[in-house]
Amino acid sequence: MRMSPQSAFPSLFIALFVSFGVCFGSFLEDTYHLNNYHSYSLKPNHQFGIITKAYVSTPSTRSKGIINVDDYGGKTNDKKDNTEAFQKAWHDACSSGSTLIVPKEKIYHLKPIKFSGPCQPNTAFRVYGTIKAWPKMSSYKQQDGPPHWIVFSDVTNLRVDGGGTLNGNGKKWWIKSCKRNPSLECKPAPTALIFNQCNNLRVTNLRLQNAQQMHVRFQKCNNVTASNLIIKAPGDSPNTDGIHITETQNMIISNSIIGTGDDCISIVSGSQNIQAMGIKCGPGHGISIGSLGAHNSEAQVSNVLVKGATLTGTTNGVRIKTWQGGSGFATNIKFVDITMKNVTNPIIVNQNYCDQKNPCHEKESAVQLSNIRYQNIRGTSASEVAIKFDCSRTVPCKEVYLEDVILTPAQHAASGTIATCENVRYVNRGKFFPPCNI
Repeated sequence: MRMSPQSAFPSLFIALFVSFGVCFGSFLEDTYHLNNYHSYSLKPNHQFGIITKAYVSTPSTRSKGIINVDDYGGKTNDKKDNTEAFQKAWHDACSSGSTLIVPKEKIYHLKPIKFSGPCQPNTAFRVYGTIKAWPKMSSYKQQDGPPHWIVFSDVTNLRVDGGGTLNGNGKKWWIKSCKRNPSLECKPAPTALIFNQCNNLRVTNLRLQNAQQMHVRFQKCNNVTASNLIIKAPGDSPNTDGIHITETQNMIISNSIIGTGDDCISIVSGSQNIQAMGIKCGPGHGISIGSLGAHNSEAQVSNVLVKGATLTGTTNGVRIKTWQGGSGFATNIKFVDITMKNVTNPIIVNQNYCDQKNPCHEKESAVQLSNIRYQNIRGTSASEVAIKFDCSRTVPCKEVYLEDVILTPAQHAASGTIATCENVRYVNRGKFFPPCNI
């Protein structure tokens, strides 16, 4: 049966339309996945409440803005150094504004490496699997400046995420630390992850564990979001700060779990407009401003908000620490809605900080601490002294406000709680316990 030209035309049109719809629909689906790589969910597992991915794609092609490290010679083998493969993959991702993929369920070993910019827009680094530090300590000696493992430098609009793991392989370094063995010479160990001069930066949905020393340092960055991070190391691992912030402005840290052998978060000089919200901290040394003013230096920290944190079993709670002999200021600092669970030194300001073998002698100058607010801080103290203001005799703490602060003894404590308040000018409102003994 022959079809007339009039009847054939509608059939041809319908066939073309359906074919176009199928192809276009596939294009939309692929574009959706590429643009929604940041969708993850938090679920606990047997390690430490790790992040799981709601969507995973690890293509082996270089199309559609995806750079897979396997296509550049990446191999998963305990004796295989993947540094060259990662460098080549980064070069292409950075120069084309693509996403570098570290595939899931694979472990890649890296020696010290720098991922440098500037890069084309939309450059991203997505870790689905695990990157593990090269185990030979000698590989970290030939470096300019302090030792490091992974550095991102001078990259604007960078996105780092994926739900995978960066493992610093730090046990060898901890054993050789003078903090563990005072008879050893004190030497610096590598910081696991550094972001240097990165603006408009997003670091989300990552695990960092067992860093050689600090886990992640943000230095000289601006406009930073760090969220849904899980940072873990043993409580006795020396100097393994979770997040260290220096000379950085306009940063938000949120919804993260941090437990290490040092400060969960430390904020030092040159930092301003820093917010930390929804942080779970412990073990560790708490959340700290400082240390500031070491070696008679000038410090400047302002506009810091710590809100909605829970600290469990830490050796300090919320802390400000400065060395004698420093100068400058730390001002406009707020600690709000904090829960303490069996914390030693829940609230502490120490302007006589001295983290060295030789004793520190009293000096006239000090970093000025002012406009510090503690609001709705509740929980239990593992030490008798729940609140301690040890401020400078010559540059006392001023404009300190305490409102609804209630810190009671931990269960089975041998005594109650007290507050010691030296050289501090404070105002309390609402409930305040234990009160200052002046």
